[in-house]
Amino acid sequence: MIKFITNNPICFISEEKTLVISDVHIGLEHDLYKSGIIIPAQVETFLKTINFAIDFTKAKKLVILGDLKNQVPGTNIRELRQIPLFLERLLERVDVVLCKGNHDDNIEMILPNGVKLVGSEGFKIKKYGFFHGHAWPSKRLADCDYIFMGHLQPGVQFIDALGYRNVEQAWIKTKLDSKKIKEKYKTAKTGKLNLIILPAFNRLSGYFILNSNKELTGPLFNSDAVDMDNSDIYLLDSTHLGKMKDLARYG
Repeated sequence: MIKFITNNPICFISEEKTLVISDVHIGLEHDLYKSGIIIPAQVETFLKTINFAIDFTKAKKLVILGDLKNQVPGTNIRELRQIPLFLERLLERVDVVLCKGNHDDNIEMILPNGVKLVGSEGFKIKKYGFFHGHAWPSKRLADCDYIFMGHLQPGVQFIDALGYRNVEQAWIKTKLDSKKIKEKYKTAKTGKLNLIILPAFNRLSGYFILNSNKELTGPLFNSDAVDMDNSDIYLLDSTHLGKMKDLARYG
């Protein structure tokens, strides 16, 4: 069973005792500081949130779907200091797997022993597949029933009668088009291909506003492999907003 941890951008796969997060963007505070915005280091807050989820679910594994660090290219001083500390603290409690995201260049240079690093093609655990989302996943994921990705950082904006604008993070539940996937990977058979797109774990890292009429970018969306119009959209508090095609009413 797949569960969303209420009011947190964390997914739990109970069958595998696995937590899933994406887009942590450790070091973002450094870039904000250079722009004149002072934000306290977020690592302790991140650890508190993940430890709560571990205690609540009794999870044994944590999968990070990429963009663990923020700066690209290169690595800033906060990332050099905080990423090893963050991961070492997590390894005291769970196994950690990191799928490489587009912000994670050369991250292998600062990973502590014990972290399993997987490339952008992703990996699978039984019927569950995991990848970041900026590149095509491995063909191995085509036979998965459930696939988890990050990268998009979805959100929904709400505008009231006075023009006040508020943005909330969102989950996306949809499906990959089996015909398109079969064509892409030259395979005769696929899994159920349910796709779950995670909101960013770091809420300061921005959003892709789903109801702002922007075009979705990325190989899956460019290939029409995802039926986004009929995808289901949920807020972090589990509110079901309906289908993607109906979101215009909120903006």
